[in-house]
Parts: sequence; structure tokens; C-alpha cells
Amino acid sequence: MNKINTGTYTIRPAGRHILTIGKDLIKDNYAAIIELVKNAYDADANEVDIIFKSIIEKKTINGQIKEQKKIVIKIADDGHGMDFNTVIDKWMVPSTDDKLIRKISPRGRVMQGRKGVGRYAAAILGDELLVQSTTPIGEETVLYIDWNIFEQEKYLEDVEILIETFKTSKKQGTVFEITGDESKLEDWKKDEIDKLIFELKKLIAFETKNIKKDKFDIYFETINLPVERYANFKDKIEPFPIVELYDYRISGLVYPDGTTKLQYENRVIGGIPDEKISIKIELEEGESFCGPLKIDFRVFDRDPEAIEGLINRGLKDPITGKSLGKRDARNLLSKYNGIGIYREGFRIRPYGDTDFDWLLLDKQRVQNPSQKIGSDQVIGFVFIAPEEISLLEEKSARDGLKENKYYYGLIKLVKSILAQLEQRRFKFRLKIGRGRKKRNLEETINSLFDFSELKNDVTKELDRLGAGLPEKEKVNKLIARKEEENNKAAEILRDTIAQYQGHVTLGKIVNVVLHEGRKPISFFKNQIPVIKEWSTELTLSFESNKLNKIINRIDEVTNQSENLVNLFGKLDPLAAKKRGHRKEFIVRKSIDSALNVFSGQIASDSIDVILTGVLDVKFIGWESDFNIAFTNILENSIYWLSKSRTYKPKIEIHIEKIGNLFKIDYKDNGPGIDESLIEDNLIFEPGFTTKTDESGTGLGLSIAGEALERNNCELKAVFSQFGAHFIIQSKS
Repeated sequence: MNKINTGTYTIRPAGRHILTIGKDLIKDNYAAIIELVKNAYDADANEVDIIFKSIIEKKTINGQIKEQKKIVIKIADDGHGMDFNTVIDKWMVPSTDDKLIRKISPRGRVMQGRKGVGRYAAAILGDELLVQSTTPIGEETVLYIDWNIFEQEKYLEDVEILIETFKTSKKQGTVFEITGDESKLEDWKKDEIDKLIFELKKLIAFETKNIKKDKFDIYFETINLPVERYANFKDKIEPFPIVELYDYRISGLVYPDGTTKLQYENRVIGGIPDEKISIKIELEEGESFCGPLKIDFRVFDRDPEAIEGLINRGLKDPITGKSLGKRDARNLLSKYNGIGIYREGFRIRPYGDTDFDWLLLDKQRVQNPSQKIGSDQVIGFVFIAPEEISLLEEKSARDGLKENKYYYGLIKLVKSILAQLEQRRFKFRLKIGRGRKKRNLEETINSLFDFSELKNDVTKELDRLGAGLPEKEKVNKLIARKEEENNKAAEILRDTIAQYQGHVTLGKIVNVVLHEGRKPISFFKNQIPVIKEWSTELTLSFESNKLNKIINRIDEVTNQSENLVNLFGKLDPLAAKKRGHRKEFIVRKSIDSALNVFSGQIASDSIDVILTGVLDVKFIGWESDFNIAFTNILENSIYWLSKSRTYKPKIEIHIEKIGNLFKIDYKDNGPGIDESLIEDNLIFEPGFTTKTDESGTGLGLSIAGEALERNNCELKAVFSQFGAHFIIQSKS
């Protein structure tokens, strides 16, 4: 092989490379300004001024004086400034690791900039950039950049930038002056400036007792801007006043091992003491702890009474300062919400944007509106540690965190803490009558179709009117006939409810069906084409070995078909269209049927199931209702046993016969149920759940209780320090 060329070469970035990592990489105009504000923070500034100014520049073109509208955006800080060497050795070096190495500013601030590219985002705001930076010893370094040159030059090394240093009496600090043409001026209408102020307000975390933040003030000013309300405007960027007017709040610390030190507050009515909460949050496979966290969630109810309470607590328009009506208050709450992630007090976009529901709160609320909180009900702050501690890394494009196991761990931690607030809020709203209080379904149905009180009232009225015995008997017969008709309707209603609850239960265990059904279906998909191919080959040339292989595969097809039939057979007890009549059945059969549904999961999670006692106890009722009840109770146990990773997980079911009655003690050794939830009977409220993932509908135990109640049986929870304990017993 004849060698033509050889040598070593270096990568030569194109001239436009600086625009690629600058304006092309950044998300939007707001992100560019925020990057420059963060640079001011890294420079130990106490104050940064953002000034938008509209100017008219006169130019002579072909002998005629033409006026051109332009925008000048000035971002000025009083930080320590940059000397000549800093500018040429660091500011002028794209992707410098200077801040990554230093990590801490001279005043002890944790550096916000780590990627070394944020400053080049200024190119998105205008074509020209003038930088003037003054050090504490009175040296001013000036540089001017026309970003268009980077498009014109072939290589980045060909772009020359003049940098000069002067002695000056100016105060220390850095000024970025960006000039854009009329199209850049048009970018900043009223809505865009509203959004910028909104972003700046959300940029700095609201100060709480858990957060120590040094002085860093942001001011926003406009001069001669052709924009309604913002022609000539100046204001200090302050947090939204609505943040302090919350109904509920949970705040505190999450330690690196998942233990917490939290405080829950309720401001809906006066006199409710704060509650201290300490829990240990467990993570699952694919999730990792992300260092210490500080959290502060403020939640707002949105019903008319709550909105009125918000106004009474002093809610005002954040710009005009005027008091708001209910409609405006609700709109304001819809605008200023979201849970943001902050590092060293600065928000990481887009977390906290109203249209970025990174915790999927709205999806969970749709599934369980009684308990779950929507993204438009919460203003939250999640404070994370630096990257080297939390391992939560920002993407270069400034559009969020890298989605690694530490990020998924963060989501689990945050949702677990929010769930603590949701549970307490749910319980409180029930007590004050704002929640949908459960009423025993059987009692409700009976009250609708019970005419005994009506009979007494009618009899008294007939006596008062002097009616005779024939008239009374006639009226009573009419009432009795109507009562009989309605009782038939009540039975139809009970049957319909039972069917719906069976269908809901089927829906809850659909993952079991998908998981166990995947293997046989995958086998059919992969092996049937192979059998066909071998069969074709066999017709051309007989080989006994190939025939045996086909027979073996067909035998396995038969086995997998039986597995699939058995799987659907497990679901038959829950899929009955009609309950039929009450009849005698062995209670253990319903327990076995429910265990059979989860047999695969019980085996994979190594759960030991122990069934003891009088195993031939019979009961007259609807077996389908018992199937529904035991399926929901077991589903709950298996969920918590798998999530908590209990050592040697176990479910114990003991059946007793007491005269003509029966009693079943059902126990597991999972994380158990909080005693307060048992005392308030809260776990049986439709919609209440302690699950933090999407499977938590809050219907399982409620459905189980109602199914048993239809059979004159009772389901109750008993507090235990060793796991969950339920008692199921017949009443008479």
C-alpha cells in the first residue's frame, strides 16, 4: 500500500462554532438573560441591573439620513470584575473548566456556571456585544464583538477581537451591553416582558427559614420602550406575594439516606398546631439518593371558599398592587405555580414552569382527584446540592437535568414528601366538609328505598284527618307496593355496583395479566415462524431429527397455550356479568382464587403465604363479592411488600369459625398502616391512598369493604407494629 499523505492535525472549529454553542444551544431569550444574571452572581455581585432601552440610530445611506430603531439591553453588576488576563485566558476560552475547578467564588458562593459557554448566549439577544469590566484596583478591560463576523470567517481562529485595558475611576463591576436591530426590539412585546419578569421572580428562590441566602438584588428597568405599561418602568424583582398566602405547607430537610425532618402547616382555619414529621423514604431499582435536599411546598385549595380565604389573607395583583376578585385570584393562581428545582438559590429551568409538569401531578390527579394535588395548586421549591455531591447534572442546553438514576431518585423523594401533605390535607378536608365524605353504600341504598318513616308520617296524617281503617289500609298497600318495586330496583343497583367494582378490580390487576401473558405470546410470535420453516424443509427432504424438533416445539406451544388459558381462567371470578343469587360457598375458595391471580408475583417476590385455621368454613352470600374483596386486599399487600423490600415477606391468613359466624385474620409483615389513618377510618375512604406512584387510585380497600358489606360482613383494620392487619368477619 503506497502512502499518499501523513501527519498529525488539530481540530479547527469553524467560525460559526461559537454561535452553535451560544445562541443555537440556548433555549430562548429569557435563558440568555438568566445566564448573564448568574454570571453576575458568580462575580460576587450584590446587585445586578437589567436595562432595556429603545434608541433611534441615524445613518447616512446613499447620501440620505435614515433612522433605524434599535434595542440596547444592558446587564450591569457590581461584582469583582475581570482583569485583562481573566478576559483573554478564561472569558475568551469556550468551554473553559475554570469555574468547574474553582467551584467557589472569592466570597464563598457556589459557582452557577460550570459549562463555560453561558456568556455566548448573549448572541441570541442582539448582533453586537460590548463588555466593560472593572476590577477593584481601577483597571477597565473593554472588548467589542460583532457576532456576524463568526458567520463570515471560515475558522474560529480567524476571528480577531480587539481587547483593551485602561486605568479608570469607575466602580468595580461588569457591564454587558447588547445592541439589536428592530427585529430584536420586536421580540419584546408586553407578554414577553411579563414572561421575563416572571422568569426573574422565579429565578431567585423565595427565602424560607431553611434557606440562607446572601444579598443579591435584581432590578429591571425600561427606557423609552414602545410597549404598553413598560415604556418607562423600574422595579426590584421580588418573590410573588401569593407564596406567603398558602393553605397548607410542608417544608424541611431530606438527608442523604432518605430520612427526613419535616414540618406540616395548615392555615385554612386558625388554631391548628404545626406537626413534626419524620419518615424514611425507600428507593427502588433504577433510583439513587441524590445528596441532601431542602424542600418547601405551599399548596392552595381552589374551591370557592378557599379562593375567598386567599383574598381575605391579602392577595393582590403582583404588578398593580390592587385587590383581586375571585376570578382574577383563580387566574393568578393558575399563572404562578409549579415546583421548581433550585441550586444555591437559583432555579434550574424548566422546573417550575407552569406548563412543565415534571412530577406528572396532573396525571395522578385525574386518576385520584379526591386526594392528589394538581400542578396548578402548588408553589414549591426543591433545593439540591452541587453537582459533585448530588450527581444531578445540568444539560449543556440549560433545558433541565440529565435523566439518570439520581434524577429518578429525586422524583421519588419529592413525590413521597408531597404525599405526606396530600394525606393530611385529604383528612382535614373530610373533617370540615370540603371533601367527599364516604357513606356506607349499603346504608345509602337502604335509606333511599326504606319507606318505614314515610308509613309512620302518613298514618299520623291520616289519623289527624280522621280517615277510617279502609282508607289507611289502602294507602299502606300503595306504599307497600311501591316499596316492593323499589326494593327490586335496589337489588339491580347492588348488582350493577358489584359488576362495576369487579371491572375496576380487573383494571387494577391488568399489569399482572400483561406480565404473565407476555411470555406465551412472545413464544408464539417467535416459534411459530420457525415451525413453519422446518415444516417446509421437511416436505422437501424428510429428516427424523427435524421432525422431532417440530414435535418438541408443538408440545411447548400446547404448554404455553394452557398457560394462557389458565391466566384468563384466573380472571373469570372477577369478570362475571351477573352475580346471580346468594348461595353457599367455601370461603377458602375465594382466598385461593385471589392468590391464584397473583401466583406469579408471589413467587417472583418470594412471598411466603400461610393459610391456617378452619379451612372448610362455608358462607351463604355472593362468592364474586368475596373474590373482589380478597383480590383488592392481596393486591395492596403485595404492592407494599415489594416496595418496602421486606426481609422474608409473608402473608398470614387464619380462618376461625365462631358458632354460625366466621372471622378471618389477615396479616402481612410489610411497612404497615399509620395508627392515625386507622383511628380515622381514612384508609377506607374512596380516593385515599398512601401510594406515591400512578397505581395509587385509593379505591382498593374501599371496594373491598363495600363488597363485604353487601354480604353483611365487615372489613376493619387493626393497628400493628409488625405490618398490616385486617379482620374480616360476618355480622350475623
